[in-house]
Amino acid sequence: MLVDKPKGWTSFDVVAKVRSLARQATGDKKIKVGHAGTLDPMATGLLIVLIGNYTKKQDEFMKLDKVYEAELTLGATSDTYDAEGTITSVSDVVPSVDLLQQTLNGFIGSIEQMPPAYSALKINGKKAYELARKGVQPDLKSRKVTIYSIDDINYDYPKLAFGVHVSSGTYVRSLANDIGQKVNLGAYLSNLRRTRIGDYNISKAILITDITSENLSSKLTDQ
Repeated sequence: MLVDKPKGWTSFDVVAKVRSLARQATGDKKIKVGHAGTLDPMATGLLIVLIGNYTKKQDEFMKLDKVYEAELTLGATSDTYDAEGTITSVSDVVPSVDLLQQTLNGFIGSIEQMPPAYSALKINGKKAYELARKGVQPDLKSRKVTIYSIDDINYDYPKLAFGVHVSSGTYVRSLANDIGQKVNLGAYLSNLRRTRIGDYNISKAILITDITSENLSSKLTDQ
């Protein structure tokens, strides 16, 4: 099922809602439901929800590349790299369009990226964000990811928006923070919408509020 996740919902919230409806619809209290790629509560857009035997194919979906519409706020940083963290002002210098374009171009290709401390990555059995919330710096390792393209750039200081096509495992929050560091001004992710996962497009997704136990089966897709 392709779901357009609303802002404020966790990916688990969506799964829990669909699971409840699926169990009502089928009468099967043990039916499994999962998802293929977390979206932060702040983010909106495409979430692939897997039901029944499709939960066994989670790894296949997780490996697909993704496309996002991202918005950065320049001149400040966030400890979570997004708008939900503690914001710290860094600079009021207004960078030029040319500088930003050059900086963005520099990230295209295969790069080493450090995941955010506030992420769900496991460190010795504990999630990184659980450690970070306790004031412990998680021992994270950089990973190689690919930024295939950055386009549709729209700049109106302090907002910088663009479309970005990335490989699986890429954190757009980290990309935002890295861009801010590169221009020495600071930046954090202030808005994010996922529009595509592999060949699955947001145009085919449905709102979670439009799903009921009665119409759930008609909302499923394997295309």
